Amino acid sequence: MLKVHAQKLGDVTILHLQGRIVNTGETKVLQDAVSSASGFGAVVMNFARVTGIDAGGLGVLLQLREQLQASGVEFRLMNVTLLVHQVLEITRLNSVFEVIAEADVVSLRSRPQVEVVAEAVT
Repeated sequence: MLKVHAQKLGDVTILHLQGRIVNTGETKVLQDAVSSASGFGAVVMNFARVTGIDAGGLGVLLQLREQLQASGVEFRLMNVTLLVHQVLEITRLNSVFEVIAEADVVSLRSRPQVEVVAEAVT
């Protein structure tokens, strides 16, 4: 089960993910969360609680990245776990996805306001 909790920090949306990112119906909640964040300047996905990812999940991430960048929205990953980091290296997607430190989110923000905008569970 993939859980997504969205948090607004100025014009940045942080999507806190929990569970596995696999190509099942569960990725729909992630796609919906990203679609609702399309009006923001940046979307950051927090992978601190991601326990696994498969090829289909990587494909979904690539689609979401392309969709956001086509809309002029920056896309970043944060707190990537060792397992996900290894998958990104093996697939050479570590050169495609920008991984930032939690402290770097501050530089993406334009306003210090903190507000929860959505929470979804599948």
